[in-house]
Amino acid sequence: MKKLVAYLTIGYPNLFLTEDLIGSISEYVDILELGIPFSDPVADGEIIEKANGLALKNGIKFQDVLNIAEKTEVKKYLMGYFNSFYHRGIEKVLKEFQNRNIAGAIIPDLPFEETKIYQPLFDKNNSELIPFIAPTDSAERIETILKNNQASFIYLVAYAGITGSGRDEVLTMVIENIRKISNQEVYIGFGVDENTAKKKIIGVDGVIVGTAFVKILIDNSLSNSEKIKKITEEAKKITDDYEIIFVDDGSLHEKDKNRGESAFSSPRIY
Repeated sequence: MKKLVAYLTIGYPNLFLTEDLIGSISEYVDILELGIPFSDPVADGEIIEKANGLALKNGIKFQDVLNIAEKTEVKKYLMGYFNSFYHRGIEKVLKEFQNRNIAGAIIPDLPFEETKIYQPLFDKNNSELIPFIAPTDSAERIETILKNNQASFIYLVAYAGITGSGRDEVLTMVIENIRKISNQEVYIGFGVDENTAKKKIIGVDGVIVGTAFVKILIDNSLSNSEKIKKITEEAKKITDDYEIIFVDDGSLHEKDKNRGESAFSSPRIY
């Protein structure tokens, strides 16, 4: 079964909506990337950057993201920029991960050469530091990055640039190079939505959808309940498309009935 990873900027338009949205999409999502709002999200395009700024104006803090994480049984990672983790204290954060069953961290501005400094701390605390592979990485570079890496998946960047810019790259060789040296699952991110997921998932194990969901979150023409409904419908469409199109063994896959459940209460009436 192909996987859907959903990125959400936590706390916009408010924490109540974030909770209800996670509860609504949990049936269709395999993994959550819980975005820590940051003032300078250098790997993200204008849509996610705008959502980050608005969440910060709402006063959303690292602790709020941890509190949200604690309330869902869906496998989750905290996605954010290194300064957020460093300022709070890496060892403190990793202990907090353990207490809240958070699988690990996705830190796009931490170069591989610097991950080697912190990887022992993550390993000590049974926490994952997700590796990034770019379309420009050579076979030698890929081997260096993935050697001894034990994370449950690899984040394959769909193109060199920022999220949401809609560019395309030929990734066949990169995927082949990954497969030669690693059995880890490969999830592709950047520029994935309900229209591009079917194309981008070929050869990989799942897609990471962020900008497409966040674009709905910041659409002020929609009510909060409409935002939840529309994002849930998009997540469902992506997972439904997997069932129809992707066949590994000559037969259609059944829908995965074992996706995570949410601990959130029933959705509010907005």
